Amino acid sequence: MDGNTRRKKIIEIISDRKNPISGGDLAQMLGVSRQVIVQDIALLRASNYDIMSTTRGYLLNKVSVPTFRRVIHVKHTTDDIEDELNIIVDNGAEVLDVHVIHEIYGQIVTELIIRNRNDVADFVKKVKEKKIVPLKELTAGTHRHTIEAKSEEVLDRVEEALRRNNYLID
Repeated sequence: MDGNTRRKKIIEIISDRKNPISGGDLAQMLGVSRQVIVQDIALLRASNYDIMSTTRGYLLNKVSVPTFRRVIHVKHTTDDIEDELNIIVDNGAEVLDVHVIHEIYGQIVTELIIRNRNDVADFVKKVKEKKIVPLKELTAGTHRHTIEAKSEEVLDRVEEALRRNNYLID
C-alpha cells in the first residue's frame, strides 16, 4: 500500500472511532512501523486534518455539537486523582488536558481526553503501573484542567461538585 492510500486509511480508521487509537495499533493494522504512522500523522496534520495526540493514541477532532470550555483550577493529592476525574465525567464534562504553571519552566500542558469512567480507570492504572509522577507534583498538587461540556450548566455543576469535595480553587 502506498503512502497516500495508507494515510486515507488512517483517516477512515480514526474518523470512525470515539476513543483514541494508539500508533502501535495503527501500525499493526496497516503493516508498517509505528514511526511510519508518526510521519503519516504529521503529513495529515500538515494537510489540515485536526488530529489530536493523547496519552492513549490519536483521535480526529470532529466539530459537530457546540461545546463550552472552561479552565478549572484544582488542588488535591495523588490519591484523589481518580475521584477528581470521576467527578468531572460523572457530571457530564470531558477533561481535555492538564497543565501546571511552574516557576522555572513556565506552563507545561499535556492532553488527556478523558470522557468517561473507563478513561479515568485507564489513566489511573497507567499512572500506578508505570509509576508516573503526575504533573501536579511539580506544583504541590495545584494544577488546571480544560474541561468541555455541552452547556454552561454542566460546567457549573462540575465546579460545584469539585467545590463540595474541596478540590476547586476559586
